[in-house]
Amino acid sequence: MAEEVIDHVSPEAQDKLRQKWIQTQFQKANKFLAEKGIIPSKVHPDSSRYLAPFVAIWKIESKKPVKQTFWVMSGDLPADFVDINVAATAREALRHFSMVWQMKAENIRQSSLANDPTQIKFAQLLISRAESLYQIHNDEKLWQ
Repeated sequence: MAEEVIDHVSPEAQDKLRQKWIQTQFQKANKFLAEKGIIPSKVHPDSSRYLAPFVAIWKIESKKPVKQTFWVMSGDLPADFVDINVAATAREALRHFSMVWQMKAENIRQSSLANDPTQIKFAQLLISRAESLYQIHNDEKLWQ
């Protein structure tokens, strides 16, 4: 339904909606890092990528607890982050998150948490979003 609404607005309004979504995701990514005890200091917009309204992947430097750079993901999925050393590009970072989330979901399904309905639902969400991330990673048109 949201796509139908977007189809009926001007290109300028679509751009404003996209920019607002990007700003919201940037705030979400920063808040997520802060909750993990990481204080962001700089974003690298030239390396960051956005596919509104699904996923944003940010290259963000921190100043505390130590100077470090991360890939931080936000969007219509759980926020997550990883050290920049695991992936050279945003595209590779999406593939990394996809693989890690598949493993996390399988670990939940194989553990004692498999009897917890909340954990089962979370594992299903991870699998669904991991599959979507992998499709985004593989779509050459998105990365040209």
